[in-house]
Amino acid sequence: MESLYENCRQCPRNCGINRTSSVGFCKEPSQIRIAVACLHFGEEPLITVHGGSGTIFLTGCNLRCAFCQNYQISQQGMGAAVSKEEFAEICLKLEEAGAENINLVTGSHHIPALAEGLAEAKKRGLTLPVCWNSSGYDSVESLKLLEGLVTIWLPDLKTLSSELSNSLCAAADYPEKAKEAVKWMIEHNPLKLTQVSKEIDGKTVVKDKILQGVIVRHLFLPGRFFETADVLEWLKQNADGKAIISLMSQYTPVPFKDSEENLLKRKKSLSVIENRLVSQSEDTDLRDLIEAYDFDYLFYQDLCADTEWLPDFEKKQPFSYKLAKPIWHWKFGWC
Repeated sequence: MESLYENCRQCPRNCGINRTSSVGFCKEPSQIRIAVACLHFGEEPLITVHGGSGTIFLTGCNLRCAFCQNYQISQQGMGAAVSKEEFAEICLKLEEAGAENINLVTGSHHIPALAEGLAEAKKRGLTLPVCWNSSGYDSVESLKLLEGLVTIWLPDLKTLSSELSNSLCAAADYPEKAKEAVKWMIEHNPLKLTQVSKEIDGKTVVKDKILQGVIVRHLFLPGRFFETADVLEWLKQNADGKAIISLMSQYTPVPFKDSEENLLKRKKSLSVIENRLVSQSEDTDLRDLIEAYDFDYLFYQDLCADTEWLPDFEKKQPFSYKLAKPIWHWKFGWC
């Protein structure tokens, strides 16, 4: 699939760069680059279940979100190149470690190479379901390359405001493209859940697990209540009963490390929201809103003022040990 990168149209950017010899808007070449692979316990309960999600954090991104908590890998290039064989080995090691699924984080710019890597992993014995964990800024034509390989879809729906997405993510067409992608995911992947049990401290603990279907995430942005209301209205009309909704309140100001020029640009982009933790009154309003909409299946994140969970991908363990167990790291290799 190398030829698909020669005039790259793999995401809605359609930048047309020859990524076999240069890098696109995503700052990435045609080869997969990975920052970290780990068992992650901080995803939605249907994803983490008992063993944790086998999460692979990919380098680069086709958005420029000014608030990105993973900016070191999405915007600053932390990561190491892997072949499809090495990618397959990482997937198999995650399965061996007890992962419930393979969770590909921010791979919209890597779809052809990921499709090859997943096919190789399945050829070598991977049996876990694969989860597509993206910003939602996906091309439907590219997503079709993942049919038969991915069964769980975990897209963001960040905003339906072109003005907001242009300021925060450098993508005025984000709402249009994300809605198209989410609709396609829902149409082609009806929900399939199961229950799995595990003996813990002498007791049988039963949890729901997703095998197929869509979980749509939305992150509440402080001071922008009406944007979230618009998103929930759209989801009520287009996703309720067909997909699971995950409303997140974890917005956290990030202590970015960058050049003064880039920090000033980021500050300007962030000026369209209130760059702070979510307040208790906003949390109350959000709870009232989701109660009024009465979604068929919705997760809501408990309010948390702790910022210690913010990742640092320079470290062998980017997260707290409560949140993740590292398996592979771009600097240190196998953990």
